Amino acid sequence: MRRRDSYPLLCVLGIGVFLAGLELMVTAVALPQILASLADWTDLRKASWIINGYLLVYVVTMPLAGRLTDLWGARRIFLSALAVFTIGSLLAGLSQSLDQLIAARLVQAVGGGAIIPVATAAASHLFEGNARPRALGIIGALTFLGMAAGPFIGAAVLEAIHPETALANLGISGGALVATIAPSWRWVFYVNVPIGICAFVIAWAASSGWDTRRQPARLDVLGAALFTVALASILAGTTLIGNSDQVFGVPTEIAVGGLIGGGVVVMLLTVWHGLRRPLPFLDPRLFADRVFSSAALISLLTGYGMATAIVGGAVFVDRVLYGGPAEQRVVLGAIAGLMAVGALASGFLARLISPRLLTILGLALSTAGLAWMSTANPGTSTTVFAASGALFGLGFGLTVTPRSAAAVEAAGRAAFGAASATVTVARMIGMAVGMAALTAYGSTTITRISNEIYGSGDAYKQYIPAYLRDRPIQDGLVAQALEQWAATKGAAILVGIFLVAAMITLVAMAPALLLRARTGHDRQVGSGPAEEIEHGEIAF
Repeated sequence: MRRRDSYPLLCVLGIGVFLAGLELMVTAVALPQILASLADWTDLRKASWIINGYLLVYVVTMPLAGRLTDLWGARRIFLSALAVFTIGSLLAGLSQSLDQLIAARLVQAVGGGAIIPVATAAASHLFEGNARPRALGIIGALTFLGMAAGPFIGAAVLEAIHPETALANLGISGGALVATIAPSWRWVFYVNVPIGICAFVIAWAASSGWDTRRQPARLDVLGAALFTVALASILAGTTLIGNSDQVFGVPTEIAVGGLIGGGVVVMLLTVWHGLRRPLPFLDPRLFADRVFSSAALISLLTGYGMATAIVGGAVFVDRVLYGGPAEQRVVLGAIAGLMAVGALASGFLARLISPRLLTILGLALSTAGLAWMSTANPGTSTTVFAASGALFGLGFGLTVTPRSAAAVEAAGRAAFGAASATVTVARMIGMAVGMAALTAYGSTTITRISNEIYGSGDAYKQYIPAYLRDRPIQDGLVAQALEQWAATKGAAILVGIFLVAAMITLVAMAPALLLRARTGHDRQVGSGPAEEIEHGEIAF
């Protein structure tokens, strides 16, 4: 493809990754409304699968899509991913129950999880030489820009679109029409549909007659199935920690141990299976290279911190500061926006600073940001809290290029799609585990506090000032006092969550010391023939 013809396709690839990044963040803003519409906060453990289920399928789809790109070509996989993502968005907006929404999100995740590795691989084939790092930098930056735009678009949709009011003015108060377009959170998903359709049409036209090289090999379906079972078991077990009810008729402790232990066993079986195949779903041989292993471990640990900053930040604004979509937009937008800035800056700084030093600098800023977030309390302003999240985002962004470049250079050109997907999968696994742990702790704590307050008729009186104890719980002043107590309690809980994430991010300093720039004489490993890669290539 001629260079001038490559730019329109690069724009379409950028639109695809922007949508995928957008969907990771926009749902966090809509979650409180979704819970109010389809469930309540006592159903947080189940509702968490709106995000956890998305992350699980997203994670599993990434290496599958990366491998399919290497085998079948990028064009058909990218077009299919866009179509599936658009259909999933439509189904999510139409959902009438929590179960339906979770199922629709799984469909949406298949498309979203495929878009990023396919777009990365396609961009690397479209551009050669010095143009390739810049093209890949655009793909990576647009991913984080989509995440940055998510809170703003989500809040704007929730604030501007009120279909139930418009229908009421027309004298329509029920029926299928109201159920499919109200409340406003449905439009958070519907907004993807026209954009996805336009992107599909343009991509189909712009890529006519072009595709990436294909390899004659069979897809490792068994490896994909084993990995899915292993990861789902581990996440499900982590989410159930602290559950007071029985699970599948057995005590929670036994269920949690069985799920996590079984997941670990199946994961080991996945590794054994991968070592026996020439082109496995996830290639364990890549981890024989210590630079690749270090990059993947950094991605895993920082992914945990990312989930904590994003989800914990949204919960802090909603439950502690009692802020609405506008405040969430500021905080989540600051985190994701500075991620995009850091990722873009790291692409330029990588030519001036060693990968090791740049990664350590990013990790130091990320740790400091999470530690700063842990000092927040009900009296903290939204601006200050957003600044602490922005510091984390900047640090996280600075780690993107060095760890991604190190992983790709270690794997070799023939395994570009697989290597790119593997490092991104590591980050998403970290996010999924962080989300599961946060959900388990948060859900258990909410249940305990709810029981303390509403356990008996007068239980609430121990949490309010003495001069209010002769008033009923429905009294406005009592309700306000209980809200203040709950905000203080919630802040104390989130302090611990942010501090744990800060310590986990700090641990990533150890593998960061092993990162280094590759030379052309260094050995590269991969699932295909090793080929020399120009220094500076990056994958997101």
